[in-house]
Amino acid sequence: MKLEKILSVIKNGVEEIIPEKELLEKLKKSEKSGKPLRIKYGIDPTGYDVHIGHLVPIRKMRDFQDLGHIGVIIIGDFTAQIGDPTGRDETRKHLSSDDVKQNAEKYMEQMYKILDPDKTEVRWQSEWFKKMNLESVINLMSKFTLAQFMAHETFRKRYENGLPLSLHELLYPLLQAYDSVAIDADVELGATEQKFNILAGRELQKIMRKEEQIAVLSPILIGTDGKEKMSKSFNNYIAIFDSPEEKYGKVMSIPDSIILNYFKLATKMHPNEIKKIENVLKSKKENPKNIKMQLAREIVTLYHNKDAAIKAETHFQKVFAQKEIPDEMPIFEIEEDEIWIVKLLVDANLVKTNNEARRMINQNAVSINGNRINDINLNLKIENGIIVKVGKRRFCKIKKT
Repeated sequence: MKLEKILSVIKNGVEEIIPEKELLEKLKKSEKSGKPLRIKYGIDPTGYDVHIGHLVPIRKMRDFQDLGHIGVIIIGDFTAQIGDPTGRDETRKHLSSDDVKQNAEKYMEQMYKILDPDKTEVRWQSEWFKKMNLESVINLMSKFTLAQFMAHETFRKRYENGLPLSLHELLYPLLQAYDSVAIDADVELGATEQKFNILAGRELQKIMRKEEQIAVLSPILIGTDGKEKMSKSFNNYIAIFDSPEEKYGKVMSIPDSIILNYFKLATKMHPNEIKKIENVLKSKKENPKNIKMQLAREIVTLYHNKDAAIKAETHFQKVFAQKEIPDEMPIFEIEEDEIWIVKLLVDANLVKTNNEARRMINQNAVSINGNRINDINLNLKIENGIIVKVGKRRFCKIKKT
């Protein structure tokens, strides 16, 4: 493949490459030597519920892998215990090492839906940070000034607004930067909000006389609400662990204004095909709903398969377009005569946590046999055959045992 075409594949769906000229030189050098580039992406497994927004840079890593390069995933078992402060107004809660390990295992399970395992190298920060003593840490900290770190937008805003800013949070970009030194990263991937941290890695490599990495920054995927970035905090995300029906339905709920954003960042569709869709949307000759259905099929196929996408579309048309209850739904068996509504939703796997159950009830998103439930303290009397619905796409039928 010609170098120009390789570069066009890498640039597709990318917001910024810093600096692009150096990336071109690295690609030329790699092609000449036959030595693959090392493409870094770090994850902080502070949780395990990965959404399709998280995987925008991972899909770019897969592009690099398909071009013959090595993807290096850094498991942030040290930085996860700090928590990335970027974009946050408060300090994250501390996680134990056991929490991090369990989350990391589930995280990687989802990443391999995109990545090529044979071209993926998984590394843990503890490989190098456990060997460091206080002298090493002080020496590392001496490489940057406080003024440099206060240029970080999040740090600066929290300081100016009088919000808490712990000293250990200042270490976060430094630790992430050292990861690049430790694994000899050629390229680091991340969302645009990670620009400061990734460039800190480039700077530290330069200070330590290593070849500097290139920053390849991806745009942020907008959440299903069409307003905020996709995030669990905003409850506007499409999880990798969501069923095909759930994914399909969530895609169909997005505003028409972000259809192209999803085609560009959440599908494998070729840019030329996306351009055709853009032209159709502009011409207003096609109902946006039909284009959204195509988008939903693309996303479900990417994470499941074509058959699952067809079934999910049939389910959507029957349940939502025709306002029917699905013929098939999970059965939840229960012995009790009465159960707290929040416990029922969690035990029936309709929600993941008590807090989510309370939130869905408060949002009038829970119904029993078609009747809305708005009391989070309700003790529901159990009858055989009750239909429980959460949101627009989650159903279960109660079976009394």
